Amino acid sequence: MGRMSERVGTVVRSHGGHYYVDTGDEVVDCTMRGRVKQRRAESDLIAVGDRVRWSPIEEGGGIIEEVLPRHTVLSRTPPPPRAPIEQVIVANPDQVLVVMAVANPSPNPFMLDRYLVACEAVEMPALIVANKVDLVDEDEEDDARDLFALYEALGYTVHYTSTVTGEGLDTLHDVFHGKLSVLTGPSGTGKSSLLNALWPHLDLRTGEVSEFHDRGRHTTVVARLLRPERDTYVADTPGLRQFRFWDIDPEQLDAFFPEFRPFIGECRFQPCTHTHEPDCAVRAAAEREEIPPVRYESYLRMFEHGF
Repeated sequence: MGRMSERVGTVVRSHGGHYYVDTGDEVVDCTMRGRVKQRRAESDLIAVGDRVRWSPIEEGGGIIEEVLPRHTVLSRTPPPPRAPIEQVIVANPDQVLVVMAVANPSPNPFMLDRYLVACEAVEMPALIVANKVDLVDEDEEDDARDLFALYEALGYTVHYTSTVTGEGLDTLHDVFHGKLSVLTGPSGTGKSSLLNALWPHLDLRTGEVSEFHDRGRHTTVVARLLRPERDTYVADTPGLRQFRFWDIDPEQLDAFFPEFRPFIGECRFQPCTHTHEPDCAVRAAAEREEIPPVRYESYLRMFEHGF
């Protein structure tokens, strides 16, 4: 078939050599033409989020003729002993939304910092969703907002939401609209409930959006895209550990804490680990609270113990 019969769509799911392509009007079951296989690395054939050219076939379904260039990618490199081949989890994501609860479970700054560092490392815009604000009284809410205000001061956008009262849902809907978003966060923070509140027709079971359970070593890379409305996609991904953490050299970790950047060049020693060296400008800034001490503590934990 010629190029005139080819169409463009987005891969929303793959399974056993079949790629389900959203055309805007329907989802078509496609296979891959042989020459596409020959042109692409074996581990990196087609991922969810890829924009593809495909041709319909007489028996129904279609054949993928070409994978269009990716503008962004969220990937992992398997840890040893497997070969260091990049595996694409989601192609062409626009943003990552990290969902934390203000209560039940209480927010864990270290865990949040791990997500944010992962996003900084792959240069992916990250937004924070502070969910379940209905569960706290005014005093507790002030404490929670103080914590999240720290991240707002660092330049991260924070959305306060409740699926019970509806607070913040209209604004959050606007954040998703027209984009491919990766929704992630620890277990129990209400990711599925948020999506159900925004789009009841999704009818997701609580906990259906993948939780913080992947340990990296033996886990298959699986992701799918939900399309709750036209031109809007949400990636259901296998979990935080799928981010490319094992590629982060501890010596480069300071680059992924935006508030460290004004001070890094001021340390006496270059490079500086900011853990023990004398005349360390980063440590001094944390002592003066120009760098939030809780963030500096997160840095030390990640530097010393990994991710």
